[in-house]
Amino acid sequence: MGIDRRTVMRRALLATGGVAVGAGGAIGLPRLFGWDRPPLSGGYAAAADAPADMRNPGLSVHYYVETTEPVVAFTFDDGPAPDWTPMALDALDAAAIPATFFMVGRNLEANADLVRDRMSRHEIGNHSWSHDDLATLDRAGVMSELTRTHEMIKKVFGRTPTLMRPPYGHLGGSTVLAADLMGYDIVLWSHLMRELYFEKNPDGQVRDIVDNVRPGSIVLAHDTGKPNRLVSLRGLPAMFAGLKARGFRFVTVPELLALEKKTPAA
Repeated sequence: MGIDRRTVMRRALLATGGVAVGAGGAIGLPRLFGWDRPPLSGGYAAAADAPADMRNPGLSVHYYVETTEPVVAFTFDDGPAPDWTPMALDALDAAAIPATFFMVGRNLEANADLVRDRMSRHEIGNHSWSHDDLATLDRAGVMSELTRTHEMIKKVFGRTPTLMRPPYGHLGGSTVLAADLMGYDIVLWSHLMRELYFEKNPDGQVRDIVDNVRPGSIVLAHDTGKPNRLVSLRGLPAMFAGLKARGFRFVTVPELLALEKKTPAA
């Protein structure tokens, strides 16, 4: 008989003999899973736990923007890195398209010269320092991950980032509180590259994006990682051409969000 993940978690919790839970989240429970491990240390997002840290009455989590205008924002995660960041930038430059890069701080520190002079048309967001799962960290841990990358972006580019994307798209309460404290909008995505599915069918990956993007979409891609990500990176020129043929124009995420604020409520 199969055992589902919830059952495994319940038994693991019982096996600990009880777990003390406080404002910082669960204490003393081991990390039992891999990259998708549950938010045991990440805690919940009760602002009353940290009233001195509240900066805004709320913050936004964006999957896409509601608009009738044919606009789309391409985003790239995990770089910069010497393997494929230049390929992504070359494709964007050739098509004169802006994008948004969610950078990992330690990668930016190691590869600053790779991108220092190539980001003038692009937006830069915070994707943590080490690409750990922020949902499993307490607020101090999340703040360290975000602050180090925030300062590295300012050092390299002279810009103050206003966007963050949590690794794996995982959100715990501590991440929400930290993002609020730092004044970030949280950006997720409505469409993503499916390189594993289309590994043997690169034309299918192109069609999947060109045919399914809708006005206001945020598209997730990566500019470093496993070799199968080349399926989407090599297809970028065809994606850009196909979307242009459909009448789409390309914007950064802040430009997309600004458009949403100008759209009157229905």
